[in-house]
Amino acid sequence: MHVAAKIQDKVSGDLMKQSKFVKDFKKNRELLFLSLPTAIFILIFSYIPMYGLLLPFKNYNYGDGFWKSKWAGLDNFKYLFDNAAILKITTNTILYNLAGIFLGLFFSIVFALMLNELSRRSVKFYQTTMFFPYFISWVVASYIVLGLLDMEHGFLNKILGLFGVQPIMWYNEPKYWPVILILTTLWKSVGYSTLIYYAGMIGISDEYYEAAELEGATRLQQARLITLPLLKPLITMLTILAIGRIFYGDFGLFYNIPRDVAALYPATDVIDTYVYRSLKKLGDIGMSSAAGFYQSTVGFILVLITNYIVKKFDKENAIF
Repeated sequence: MHVAAKIQDKVSGDLMKQSKFVKDFKKNRELLFLSLPTAIFILIFSYIPMYGLLLPFKNYNYGDGFWKSKWAGLDNFKYLFDNAAILKITTNTILYNLAGIFLGLFFSIVFALMLNELSRRSVKFYQTTMFFPYFISWVVASYIVLGLLDMEHGFLNKILGLFGVQPIMWYNEPKYWPVILILTTLWKSVGYSTLIYYAGMIGISDEYYEAAELEGATRLQQARLITLPLLKPLITMLTILAIGRIFYGDFGLFYNIPRDVAALYPATDVIDTYVYRSLKKLGDIGMSSAAGFYQSTVGFILVLITNYIVKKFDKENAIF
């Protein structure tokens, strides 16, 4: 009798769960069907291709195919880390990304605060102007930069010539390129980030600012005591996600803007461009896959570490 009662309770529990599932499905079916294309897209292009994680550990051969290619163990990683250039390109990747993250964060918030002080009609013009570079491809941007830096016909050398300064061979001098690449990154990306933070500011209730004005707070004090604290969850989330990609260099930026000039490699070479050139020369898919696996793994670990640190200081603003 005791066993029968347990079975009956289990059956009743399962029926209740099924009934609850059906009710939840009927209640949220519009949202579920709306999210279905995205779920299918992620399944096809993100989860199914994960079998490719075997590639870094294989000596891939076109004739043998994916499954029959021989195992290489950690040989692909040895090639990557035994190379003397790996330290330099890793350092370049991290430092450029750090500069892009923190300088981009600073200027994005400053410009968003400026937009927040303008009338809605004026904002539309500045939004379009600031957002436009984001849609320009790096190939087109490389020709814009070339128009500025060309040895003979570049705009900057023309200006320097007016002051009696000798033309600078920008594409032969690595020392100038950290600044050039960072400025180019900010020019292209800050407008997009600005609009994200500006959208967050629009969502802040006007009652906070009205109360602050009654207390005699200046616009700067309102930004410091109201706007920035309420934006902190958004800032934290975007920063954590950006840190997760700190081992990924923007290939379009680092390949097209310096125009793949060998003289500039000490200042412009990052993991992505190095792997691309290695793949072109050697045709070793296993080695390039190992580099991608290395970037993904370290990025994932950095997200976990950053989120853990944020959680220790401010649990509410952590992603998970």
